[in-house]
Amino acid sequence: MSEHYYTENPSSKLIEKQFSFSIKDKTLHFKSVSGVFAFSEKVDKASQLLIKAFSPSGTDVLDLGCGYGAIGLFIKALFPDQKVLLSDINSRAIEYAALNARENNLEVELVKSDLFSNLPQAAFDDIVSNPPIAAGKKLNTELIHQSYEHLRPGGSLWLVAFHNKGGSTLRNIMSDRYGNVQDVVKSGGIRVYRSSRTE
Repeated sequence: MSEHYYTENPSSKLIEKQFSFSIKDKTLHFKSVSGVFAFSEKVDKASQLLIKAFSPSGTDVLDLGCGYGAIGLFIKALFPDQKVLLSDINSRAIEYAALNARENNLEVELVKSDLFSNLPQAAFDDIVSNPPIAAGKKLNTELIHQSYEHLRPGGSLWLVAFHNKGGSTLRNIMSDRYGNVQDVVKSGGIRVYRSSRTE
C-alpha cells in the first residue's frame, strides 16, 4: 500500500533536501524530508500563496497539518508577536518541523495530533492549513467542521488549494459551515479561502 503525507508513522526511506527560501523580507532555512508534505527544495506554490495572504485575526495561530513547518514558521517569522502552534498526524513531520524551528531560532509549539484530538488548547484566533486533498472529502469536511468549533468568535479559517482539484469542494463546505467564505487571493489556479466565525 502506498503511503500518503497523512500517514501517522511513515516507513518510506528517509531522504532529506536542504534549502533556503525567502518570502517578503524573511529568509528561512529548511530541511524537507521524504514522506512529509512537501518534499522539495522550495516551499510549494500553494503554501507560498497562503503565507503571503495571511493577516492575523488575533494573537494565536494553529498550523493544522504543518508538514515540515513552512507555513507556521514563516507566519512566526513575519508576525513574531503571534503564538504559533504547529500540528500534524505524521510523526516525521513533527520531527522535521521542530528541527526547522530550531534552525531558524523560532519559538513555536509543536504537537502530534490527528486533527484536534491531542491539542493543548481549545480555541485559536486563526487556523491555517494546506489541507491533504488526497485524503478525501470525509477528512477535509471534518477538518473544516472541527475548525469552526476551535475558533474564537471573530477568528478565521484559512485554507489553500487548487480550485479545480478539490478546492471548490472545500470552498462550498466552508460556506455551508461558516455562512461565509472569501477568495482572498487567486493565482495560477490556486486560491486562498477564508471563513470567519462570526458568532
